[in-house]
Amino acid sequence: MAANNCWSNARLHTRCAALPPGEYFRDRGAFFGSIHATVSHIVAIDEWYLAGLHGERAGRVDYGAVVHATLAELTRAQEAADRRLLAYCDGLTPARLGEVAHWRDDDGDDHAEPVHLVLAHLFVHQIHHRGQVHDLLQQAGAAPPQLDEFFLRADASRRTEELRRLGLADASPPEPPHTPRPG
Repeated sequence: MAANNCWSNARLHTRCAALPPGEYFRDRGAFFGSIHATVSHIVAIDEWYLAGLHGERAGRVDYGAVVHATLAELTRAQEAADRRLLAYCDGLTPARLGEVAHWRDDDGDDHAEPVHLVLAHLFVHQIHHRGQVHDLLQQAGAAPPQLDEFFLRADASRRTEELRRLGLADASPPEPPHTPRPG
């Protein structure tokens, strides 16, 4: 999921970069208004949960704050968050998935949740808001990027070069062990 997340964010940011600035920053009446504000929300929440997963105090977060003024700044921040999430997930073991992550919400309340639930929520959150950006890109007259390809062996040849550029060449799953079909 972390590799697919990184790939999806890279595709989305590339498409956003092709928009004229006026279209990218235009308030389209979405939950966060503009494409920029929605992409900003994605990275802000990624950073917030990543702090909790790494045992850092995440502090308070303003869900609608636009922390990065430009898409270039946002893209750098998203790439850093994606790399941090990839490294974190690469180091997970089944036992670590059951460990507890701690963070503080925007009301100053402390939370403790199993890592596997935090990761599940983080991935769903990203997918949800990338879907909003996908729609906003279409409203802006841009063809939204394909984001729902699976990371399966059958798809690997279609994205080999793209994954190599992102440093995700090993993202496709390995060959499964041969098991005879029943019956």
